[in-house]
Amino acid sequence: MKPKITLALGLLPVAFAFAAAADEKPVELKSAPGMETVQSNCGGCHSLDYIGTNSSYMNQATWQAEVNKMINAYGAPIDPKDVPALVDYLTKNYGKPG
Repeated sequence: MKPKITLALGLLPVAFAFAAAADEKPVELKSAPGMETVQSNCGGCHSLDYIGTNSSYMNQATWQAEVNKMINAYGAPIDPKDVPALVDYLTKNYGKPG
């Protein structure tokens, strides 16, 4: 009988995690040219929440470096032709001036 209780207690965190995930709302990016490119390239690997989290200090140079890091360090399958649109969108909509 004890293993059943242990198993049930072990599954409780999983149940709570699924319940919490069910309440999450999808991230809505600012509507602007390049939004779809960001959604398809960035959202394929990680949550789009990261964009808003990082934006308070990111300027054009740091967004460029971040996109380069995703490609070169993490192997993000981003087409090189999409890089300018990604950086432009992120800078104009989530970047810090300067």
